[in-house]
Amino acid sequence: MRTERNRTAHDDTEPARSAVNAPVPEQPAAQGVVELSAATLTPWQAGIGVIAPYDFALDRELWRWAPDDISLHVTRLPYVRVPVTVDQAAALSKGKGVTRAVRALLAPEPLAVGYACASGSFVHGAKGERELHRTMLAAGAPAAVTTSGALIRALETLDVDRIAVVTPYVDSVTDRLLGYLAEHRVGVTSSVGLGLLSHIWKVTYAEVAQAVHEVDRPDAQAVYISCTNVLTYDIIAPLERELGKPVIAANQVTMWDLLRAADRRAVAHGQRLIDVAAPSAA
Repeated sequence: MRTERNRTAHDDTEPARSAVNAPVPEQPAAQGVVELSAATLTPWQAGIGVIAPYDFALDRELWRWAPDDISLHVTRLPYVRVPVTVDQAAALSKGKGVTRAVRALLAPEPLAVGYACASGSFVHGAKGERELHRTMLAAGAPAAVTTSGALIRALETLDVDRIAVVTPYVDSVTDRLLGYLAEHRVGVTSSVGLGLLSHIWKVTYAEVAQAVHEVDRPDAQAVYISCTNVLTYDIIAPLERELGKPVIAANQVTMWDLLRAADRRAVAHGQRLIDVAAPSAA
């Protein structure tokens, strides 16, 4: 066999026979690199539509409940120059705005559409929530969910009809929620409102947790945290362990019910509402 030292100029133009015939060593796959064969099989994504108030700031929180094969298509309702009052909630529930929002979401063909606003869906009572639901279906939503409708279904799923309530609202808005619950024969042991007229998304976990502890009563079967602009994902399970009862929240019930309407299951660890609907709980 010729050595490298004895190769001629002619040898340099031809690959060495041993190099041509030698097997190519298998290279370990680099971490985080998608193989070309896998990249040709694009994971299928379904979508759900979300209609949010114009000041909604918690898109990322909603995504945390979504499974990997679900995309969220989020749109906002038109801006109104009023603080967080009954007037704002009424403006956010107007049929024309809701109809436009639903139609804006239909192009990517969502499996279901959710109206993610607590006050906008309870401000006109049970009748108003039903009308809002009908408006969404009439606008073309394949299935429709509202936050306040989802709340009632969540309470039924948990077999709860007596709750304590935490809201970020002024009293006039909180009173509308209590009236809505009464229409559905849900008793309220106690309630607390934080009295905020704006920037609700800036309320901290610590402030929410403190309000939950203050409002809880022994005869309350669960605690409800209202408003989709209140952060709750990370504190629901710890609060449930501390109180020994379900703690449910506006964004949680919205995503739980919206994903059920899309034949999917919300993602969360240790949240009773999510766990009670798990296949193993059946």
